[in-house]
Amino acid sequence: MPTYTCTAAAGLLDREQKAAIARAVTLAHSEITGAPTHFAQVIFREVAAGDHFVGGVPLAHDHVFLYGRIRAGRSAVDRKALIRQLTADVAAAAGVDRFAVWVYLSELPAAAMVEFGHILPEAGDEAAWTEALPTDDRARLQAIRDHLLD
Repeated sequence: MPTYTCTAAAGLLDREQKAAIARAVTLAHSEITGAPTHFAQVIFREVAAGDHFVGGVPLAHDHVFLYGRIRAGRSAVDRKALIRQLTADVAAAAGVDRFAVWVYLSELPAAAMVEFGHILPEAGDEAAWTEALPTDDRARLQAIRDHLLD
């Protein structure tokens, strides 16, 4: 359900740092929003040297940009808590200063999103949504959850 894209300069993040960032983002999102961890996804994008500009000049510092697309319906307090937690956790996992972590959240109406072949539930309605899925789809979702928890 939430999709986070982490963008950084090519070579800035190694495999272990990416895994740590993915875990941190997943846990922060789940703990603050209450959404199940097995729905979160984190995608990494690398930017080649000279392909990222800030203020019209090439970015000269090691920055990590996190773009989150989440379902609408969270309180302003929760959104701010999520942004603060993501900033701190990504900085720690990436080994960069918090100054170098930029976080952007975009909220989409649940009715404008399809995952697992179904329009998504409103925030907080995940359990009822899962129970209402056809038996085969619920079993497939359970298999994904079980695989991720292994």
